Order: sequence, then structure tokens, then C-alpha cells
Amino acid sequence: MSDQNFFFHNSDDGWRDLGAGNRRRVLLHTAELMVVEFAFEKGAVGAAHNHPHVQSSYVAEGRFEVTVGGHSDILSAGDSFIVPSNLVHGVRALEAGRLIDSFTPHRADFLE
Repeated sequence: MSDQNFFFHNSDDGWRDLGAGNRRRVLLHTAELMVVEFAFEKGAVGAAHNHPHVQSSYVAEGRFEVTVGGHSDILSAGDSFIVPSNLVHGVRALEAGRLIDSFTPHRADFLE
């Protein structure tokens, strides 16, 4: 476990520009769990998609229209949502904001 990173500091940066007003940075990960921060400009969209990972998301800042499995809701800072494996989901930023997502197992595609 000597290579395992147990801590993340905001000064570590690591942002990756995804285009269309979206950025992400992997905060920490193990084989079993990954924590990722996403930043959205107002009006930016996290397009509908699915993946085999279970996802839990916390709205750290802003307001989002969130759709999970065909059900939509408006979530604000302090709210959260969960996405079961393979369920289609997406978000639209109603104002600039950030989501903190946890995935299990980790998203290997985010490490490439």
C-alpha cells in the first residue's frame, strides 16, 4: 500500500477540461472506490449515459436538473442522488456548480 494516496489537497489541482463548460478531477481512488469532482458552467450538460459502476453524487455547489432512469428532479447544494449500475442518467447545470461523485468500483477510463 505504499503507493496508495490517502489524502487529496485542493492545491493538488488536477483539473481536466472536458469541453462544453465541463471539467473533472479525480480526487482519490482505490480499486474499489473513486471520488471525482466535476465542475459545470451555467447551462453545461452532463450528457445522458450509463456505466456498470454504482455512483453516488453530492451537490457541493450550484443547482442541477438531474435525470436518473427517466425520473428528473432539481437538486441544490447539499442534496444528493444515487445511480444504480447501468441506469441511464445525466445532469444540466441550472447555475454554475460542482458535483462530488463516488464510483464503485473505480472508473479506469478516468485514469487514462
